[in-house]
Amino acid sequence: MFFEDEEEYCAEDDRLVKSTKGGYDTEENVLRPRTLDAYVGQAKVKDNLKVFMNAAKARGEVLEHVLLYGAPGLGKTTLAHIIASEMGGQLKITSAPAIERSGDLAAILTNLNDGDVLFIDEVHRLNHSVEEILYSAMEDYALDIIVGKGPSARNIRFSLKKFTLIGATTRAGMIANPLRDRFGIICRLEMYTPAELKEIVSRSARTLGIEIDDGAAEEISRRSRGTPRIANRLLKRVRDFSTVNDSPSVTLEDAKFALSKLEIDELGLDEIDRALLRAMIEKFDGRPVGLETLAATINEDAGTIEDVYEPYLLQLGFISRTPRGRMILRGGYEHLGYTMTKKQREQLSLFDKSED
Repeated sequence: MFFEDEEEYCAEDDRLVKSTKGGYDTEENVLRPRTLDAYVGQAKVKDNLKVFMNAAKARGEVLEHVLLYGAPGLGKTTLAHIIASEMGGQLKITSAPAIERSGDLAAILTNLNDGDVLFIDEVHRLNHSVEEILYSAMEDYALDIIVGKGPSARNIRFSLKKFTLIGATTRAGMIANPLRDRFGIICRLEMYTPAELKEIVSRSARTLGIEIDDGAAEEISRRSRGTPRIANRLLKRVRDFSTVNDSPSVTLEDAKFALSKLEIDELGLDEIDRALLRAMIEKFDGRPVGLETLAATINEDAGTIEDVYEPYLLQLGFISRTPRGRMILRGGYEHLGYTMTKKQREQLSLFDKSED
């Protein structure tokens, strides 16, 4: 039974769970907005969450369990911080790969207080046996533990404090249906517009004490792939170049110089994006290519390509997913300055006909 080893699990809490209490000391946390009003973008998600949280507070209840899904870096963790703050609870943070055994999750759940928020990142990667414990915890605020083995085995149920589970994932389709159905609130986070990213860059610059002109903020936002995390990272790297060059503020010229050194082009593509597109043109002559083959060709992990690089290239219309594999489109050729050969035009025309 997991309580016999309670001291062991409590000692492991630092590995499994991080609390936000007193945790706003890193530069990344400083940049996180603390309220929904300060959170830029995701207007539909914010409006709905406001209603759900106000209704829960009016009834004196905890917020229903929340599933946040979308591409990496869109603000899922930040929203979890805000929800915990607005609901007056403490946020406990962990990730699905860190919860290796059912006893790990049992130790986390039994240490939650009324109104606490448990944030599980990459929730689609939960171990199946761990996931099953969550079902009764989410639905009935109870923990079912099997004691003993064989004919003498029996089920013991422990009551849990009322808590809110926030699951974050980049792959909502990989979450088992029984788990997905237990989330009362499901929010899909969209990519950000350049205008929203410019507002985020300007806010982050003020928070970090960086003087930046509008042109530089706009240039950084245009090259940030619709992702606030990338925008903040580029801002800090541009700041580094300006500091070394003794510039009193970040100008448009400073931003362009720094981003060129970082090999980030006008659309936000980096060297790996361009290597992926070049491989599809030069090595596969525009033919559809499988994800694993493409990953091996550019020496990159297939999961990283699928989660990090593909979504933006798909959004730009540079590549397409077909039943036969990934295929580069006309925009990809034009962006890299390639003139299509007759064979490549034929491949593309076959793809266009299949789409019709």
